[in-house]
Amino acid sequence: MGLFIPPLPRITLLGAGPGDPELLTIKGMKALQSADVVLYDALVNPELLNHAPAGARRLYVGKRCSAHSLSQPEINDLLVQSALDFGHAVRLKGGDPFVFGRGGEEVLAAREAGIAVNVIPGVSSALAVPALAGVPLTHRGVSRSFWIMTGTSKDHKIPAEIAEAAATAATCVILMGTRKIKEICAVFLRHRAGDTPIALLQNGSLPESRATIGSISDPTPLELAAKASGPGILVIGEVVRFREAFPAWAALSQPG
Repeated sequence: MGLFIPPLPRITLLGAGPGDPELLTIKGMKALQSADVVLYDALVNPELLNHAPAGARRLYVGKRCSAHSLSQPEINDLLVQSALDFGHAVRLKGGDPFVFGRGGEEVLAAREAGIAVNVIPGVSSALAVPALAGVPLTHRGVSRSFWIMTGTSKDHKIPAEIAEAAATAATCVILMGTRKIKEICAVFLRHRAGDTPIALLQNGSLPESRATIGSISDPTPLELAAKASGPGILVIGEVVRFREAFPAWAALSQPG
C-alpha cells in the first residue's frame, strides 16, 4: 500500500460577481477548476459550481437577511477545517469578497490557522448592476464621486454615513437597504430636493432583472417592488435620470 500524503491546505476567497455566470473572471474560473471543496453563498449563481471538478465537495453556507444557514464564526471554522481535510478550499462569495462580504474576517481566520490564503476579486454588484441598468455612477458636470454603503448597521439601524453622504452631491449606492427605503428617503429629504431620483435595481445582471424608478419624496413604487421581488440595490442621485437616455442596453435589464 502506498503512503497516504495529506493534502496541502490552502484557501481561495473568490468573488463570484453580480449573478451572471459569464461575469466570473478567468482567474476565478481556474481557481474553481482546481478546487477540492467549494463553500458557496446564497447569492452565487449555481452554474458556477459546474467549473469545479466532479469529485469536489460542494457546501452551502448561504446567508440571506434573517435566514442564515451558519453564523459567520461557524463559516470561518468550516472553511479552515475544509482546507485541512480536503486541500484546496474555495470560498465562493457573491460580488466581491471585500465589499460587504466579510472576506476580511475569513482571511484572518485562515491566517490564524496557519493556512495559506489567496483572494481573487469579483465584479462588485455595487458597480456592475447600475452600469447594466444604464445608470452611470459618475458623469461629468453631474456627479464626480460616489458612496457605496450598507443600508443597515449591526444594530439594525440606518448608518450615520447615509446622512453624511446625503449632504453631498455624490451618487449614493446602498446595499441591503430595501427594507428601509422609506427611512432612507426621509434622511435624503433633509438634504436634497424632493424630485431627486432613486432607483431600485433587482436581479441586476440576470434575465429577470428589474429597475424601478421613483423620487425620494415618493418612494412608494420602490417599496412595492421590494415587497414583490425581494432585495436589490438602491441608487440615489441625478445620474439616475440618464437611464432614460441610455435605452439600448437599459432595455436589456427589463423583463420580457
